[in-house]
Amino acid sequence: MRKFYVLLVAATLIGACTKQTTMTDEKKTYVPGTPTLSSDVMTPEVLWSFGRVGNTTLSPDGTMVLFAVTYYNKDENKGYRELYTVPVSGGDVSRITNTATNESEARWRPDGKKIGYLSSESGSVQLWEMNPDGTEAVQVTEIEGGISGFNYSPDLSKIFYIKAVKLDENVQDLFPDLPKANARLESDLMYRHWDSWHDYTYNHIFFAEYGNGKITSGKDILEGEKYDSPDKPFDGSEQVAWSPDSKSIVYSCKKLLGKAYAFSTNTDLYQYDLETGETRNLTEVHKGYDKNPVFSPDGNLLAWTSMERDGYESDQTRLFVMDMTTEKQVNYSAGWEQNAGHLSWGRNGNSIFFISDIHATEEIYRLDLADGKITRLTDGVHDYHSVVETADGKLLAEKVSMSQPAELYLVDPATGTDVPLTAINKGLMDQLTLGKVEKRWVKTVDDKDMLVWVIFPPHFDPSQKYPAILYCQGGPQGTVSQFWSYRWNFQQMAANGYIVVAPNRRGLPGFGMEWLEQISKDYGGLNIQDYLSAIDNVAKEPYVDENRLGAVGASYGGFSVNYLAGHHEGRFKAFISHCGIFNFEQQYVTTEEMWFEDWDIGGPYWDKTNQAAQRSYSFSPHLFVEKWDTPILVIHGEKDFRIPYTQGMGAFNAAVMRDIPAQFLFFPEENHWVVQPQNGILWQRVFKNWLDKWLK
Repeated sequence: MRKFYVLLVAATLIGACTKQTTMTDEKKTYVPGTPTLSSDVMTPEVLWSFGRVGNTTLSPDGTMVLFAVTYYNKDENKGYRELYTVPVSGGDVSRITNTATNESEARWRPDGKKIGYLSSESGSVQLWEMNPDGTEAVQVTEIEGGISGFNYSPDLSKIFYIKAVKLDENVQDLFPDLPKANARLESDLMYRHWDSWHDYTYNHIFFAEYGNGKITSGKDILEGEKYDSPDKPFDGSEQVAWSPDSKSIVYSCKKLLGKAYAFSTNTDLYQYDLETGETRNLTEVHKGYDKNPVFSPDGNLLAWTSMERDGYESDQTRLFVMDMTTEKQVNYSAGWEQNAGHLSWGRNGNSIFFISDIHATEEIYRLDLADGKITRLTDGVHDYHSVVETADGKLLAEKVSMSQPAELYLVDPATGTDVPLTAINKGLMDQLTLGKVEKRWVKTVDDKDMLVWVIFPPHFDPSQKYPAILYCQGGPQGTVSQFWSYRWNFQQMAANGYIVVAPNRRGLPGFGMEWLEQISKDYGGLNIQDYLSAIDNVAKEPYVDENRLGAVGASYGGFSVNYLAGHHEGRFKAFISHCGIFNFEQQYVTTEEMWFEDWDIGGPYWDKTNQAAQRSYSFSPHLFVEKWDTPILVIHGEKDFRIPYTQGMGAFNAAVMRDIPAQFLFFPEENHWVVQPQNGILWQRVFKNWLDKWLK
């Protein structure tokens, strides 16, 4: 593995076409200068050197962009996030923070005169404000225990903030004479979620008067309710919306407990009236997810995303709009088979911009409310992750691809063309040679067309023969679009000297609902055949060595690898399974979000009368271990509660007991993902070493 050297230049922004300005000459944070690489081929160390752009917001007048960049310090094993601004018209990028703490939830105050953000500078996470140039930072809240989100009311008279409220009793509450007892006493489900045990608290929304000094308390609009809003573990302030008249708050919440919560996705939108204290359910007729409320500029309309079916978290994400006066709701996705996400209103209130997946890319669309017409605005080999209209009618969007990390762009809605607004990683990108990304259509066993991405090594020579790896996607209904990942990075895999085959097999969005939904209750069926069709197609190429093929994947992709291990008929010489399901029966009763397994598998294993479910359980990889004959690397995190780490242990132990070469890479502090810098680099090194050992 080639080495590279990093020159730490505190006052230099990565990006040759931008200028760096700072709050102070004193270095408090970690903003590295552009690394000088000794090779033009990607390495894990280079991958973890990219600045990660996010948290993008547009100023109220539509002329200035606020965004964050996170850099990771490998030696300290931590990340540093700082805030930046850039004019929509283009020009210098300015860094406006320089702290040892990580600013988050940064947003413009409605009058544009201040920027609010969360910081732990005072010891707990509180709301702070500063001028748009980063000067005169002042703490605004002093809420006991800290807060996790906030937003200003449009008239600047109030704020809402999000705070954890303890409502359940722990062992010490029940048995106060045993203060050192370390135990839990459970009587219902959802006692742990994603990577955390329930801590007896619930996310609640508070509102408080703003502008009269430091805020120390507020009114809990869910007082006494044992529900989370925003929902855990991933929802945030985007699930809470002020009405433009500042008289009400709309929030998403799943008002269910325990077992009922664990088997349902029925999240509704509720409107709380600040004056009367009354709450009403706006989406009671919908039984799936209702989330992401966004008011029109005049407050007459409310847009949100909605799923139809309870318990099906990969149902079509539809775009709904409600007239707040008549309460009439319109499904603008009716007759349209794509998903809608990242909603934002046009500045005139007559249109809604959003992101949707189509043929393995994420594109920008516009809904015109006058006629209900949905228009695709962009078309390319990329993924857009956000969109908002600027003052001059252009669209501010975050864009990535398999060949580029996130940067900000301005998109012309008339032509669909874009121009870069930031170039945070240009200094690194200019030194790298990336592999070609090719789109091909492959026939499936039932004569359908499947889109497959093929990523070639840098400096690809068609006269040589290369080993190839089949990438198995997770989800199972997660897209294989033009994403840029810091773990499953296709350019990093290709840079290791492999041709990467990434099929959009059955069960992925962007190809219609029939293609998406076929995978449910058919885990070992057509989608597995799709994998084999993809690798068989590419393996026929003269530049691929069909005797040096591997298969890799995580989550559902990890299950796919475990299943292929017993069904690949000698195609593969190496496997890597990360957080993969090994035993379906154990997975059904030990995961936390029970609705997912119940929907996709079809029901519990003890229901012998349920033929669809019994067929699903017949696909469990542990039933085919006697057919395993190929070296396998198993990776798992101890804090993975979605697919408990014992699934990985089972796969590894079974391989060893069968005398199959195997390794187990175990991360005690990681969850379903790998997020710490040194663990991430270790993951990449072990990943490469394992494939090199068996395929080179």
